[in-house]
Amino acid sequence: MEGAGYRDNDVLLHWAPVEEAGDSTQILFSKKDSSGGDSCASEEEPTFDPGYEPDWAVISTVRPQPRHSEPTRGAEPSCPQGSWAFSVSLGELKSIRRSKPGLSWAYLVLVTQAGGSLPALHFHRGGTRALLRVLSRYLLLASSPQDSRLYLVFPHDSSALSNSFHHLQLFDQDSSNVVSRFLQDPYSTTFSSFSRVTNFFRGALQPQPEGAASDLPPPPDDEPEPGFEVISCVELGPRPTVERGPPVTEEEWARHVGPEGRLQQVPELKNRIFSGGLSPGLRREAWKFLLGYLSWEGTAEEHKAHVRKKTDEYFRMKLQWKSVSPEQERRNSLLHGYRSLIERDVSRTDRTNKFYEGPENPGLGLLNDILLTYCMYHFDLGYVQGMSDLLSPILYVIQNEVDAFWCFCGFMELVQGNFEESQETMKRQLGRLLLLLRVLDPQLCDFLDSQDSGSLCFCFRWLLIWFKREFPFPDVLRLWEVLWTGLPGPNLHLLVACAILDMERDTLMLSGFGSNEILKHINELTMKLSVEDVLTRAEALHRQLTACPELPHNVQEILGIAPPTEPHSPSPTASPLPLSPTRAPPTPPAPTDTAPQPDSSLEILPEEEDDDGADS
Repeated sequence: MEGAGYRDNDVLLHWAPVEEAGDSTQILFSKKDSSGGDSCASEEEPTFDPGYEPDWAVISTVRPQPRHSEPTRGAEPSCPQGSWAFSVSLGELKSIRRSKPGLSWAYLVLVTQAGGSLPALHFHRGGTRALLRVLSRYLLLASSPQDSRLYLVFPHDSSALSNSFHHLQLFDQDSSNVVSRFLQDPYSTTFSSFSRVTNFFRGALQPQPEGAASDLPPPPDDEPEPGFEVISCVELGPRPTVERGPPVTEEEWARHVGPEGRLQQVPELKNRIFSGGLSPGLRREAWKFLLGYLSWEGTAEEHKAHVRKKTDEYFRMKLQWKSVSPEQERRNSLLHGYRSLIERDVSRTDRTNKFYEGPENPGLGLLNDILLTYCMYHFDLGYVQGMSDLLSPILYVIQNEVDAFWCFCGFMELVQGNFEESQETMKRQLGRLLLLLRVLDPQLCDFLDSQDSGSLCFCFRWLLIWFKREFPFPDVLRLWEVLWTGLPGPNLHLLVACAILDMERDTLMLSGFGSNEILKHINELTMKLSVEDVLTRAEALHRQLTACPELPHNVQEILGIAPPTEPHSPSPTASPLPLSPTRAPPTPPAPTDTAPQPDSSLEILPEEEDDDGADS
């Protein structure tokens, strides 16, 4: 790294790889430059064949381009150095993320005020502490309350810091005196007041909305200040052992059927389905209840009347598109587009399954008709690629056009947000998955961050079609019926994803995979996973999380053990996601003379630290 410089009284950090003994092959890069520029000729990264249609299933992550600095006068940048060198004003920095111990090397990621991040600075032979010590001469680095390895950057300027404190209204006394004491003795000065700055630190972790004002407004007068419990590290207890039960048999199901055909002891029955699944011969009947087509409380006669009503409704909708002439369809581009897309997808859906194999298979015709009728049922959503994957197992089990359609509608009620054009639901799910994974395994999250895979985009297909292409067909049936019970919480599919990543943790971290290799490895897991092992681990993860007494409130919301709070603004999806404070049920207001507790999670970077040997 080349040193810091000055420009218009502003300190610049200039970073450039340094060749060792003139041998450019010894330069260690964090990633390859795929920009295709003329300045450097690099080998093309290897591609791989995922083994299936990649038009929607494989998500290619967009890597940030390295920020190039202007070459110094009279100096020509060499090929590798020019590609990865950059300059940044220290005043533009917002935070610095540092790797955790456990990796084979250390790295730093600089995040700017604009919300973007510069290329990761990898230190294969130490040096992170030295760089942080140098930066602390010009900046005030404070450890984030949520992550001790994330340093928040403040200007080393008493007047600027005083102005920030004034806007935050942290202190009643004169801000300038506070700042002088703050720089001399940060702990004793801040213990009594920084409980009010929790949201401020959380905001430093999240990207600001475009066009937002840079000045921090004072807190509104009409809202009381809640007490915050800052959680810097969630200590989980031991992971419990889980044993799954045998599948529910037809005889066991019959014992729950009352005299009028009404199901009895439904919660107990759902628990049994969750713990063991269903025997194959029972699925055709039980799935109609799990997917909401038939009511758990209805009698046999009520079910028959309901089926007759829904049969008439289905064929009325089917007639709507059946009666459209070719001439009409030529003037209806939307219907014509749906028909073409459905025909293409149906022709390649589960063709290795005997129920759908062969050129003139009637099952393909039923798939086509049900999906076109769904376009009449849900005009706003219509048909989106991937829906045929969700219908196929349902039709295979139900083997009745009308019943399969309504069961499919019930499934779509659960996952229709996955197929919305805005993709907001998918982004929210990936954000929740990242939050769960950060609580369960922060080291794995740090590793994925260091390999440009922290957004978990390689899990996109898992969540989109509920692992349909990850397991063998019989295992998908078992997985879905367990998930449809809604037990033990509303987002078990996210814990299933966590379980798979937990099973592959050592392979990912110890093999030195880059982002391409991580994506390739995840896709190669297809048809190699055991659904019973994954479900067992997912349930164990759920029990481990719910047993934690200090579980953050937003994690409790994901698990369904706490009521959701009304968000004031859409939650961002960028990594890292901060942990919200644990919230207890409302209690009477505490006496006003209660002394505030110290906030020990705030740490100012010390001037002197150990040698670089501890970096790794």
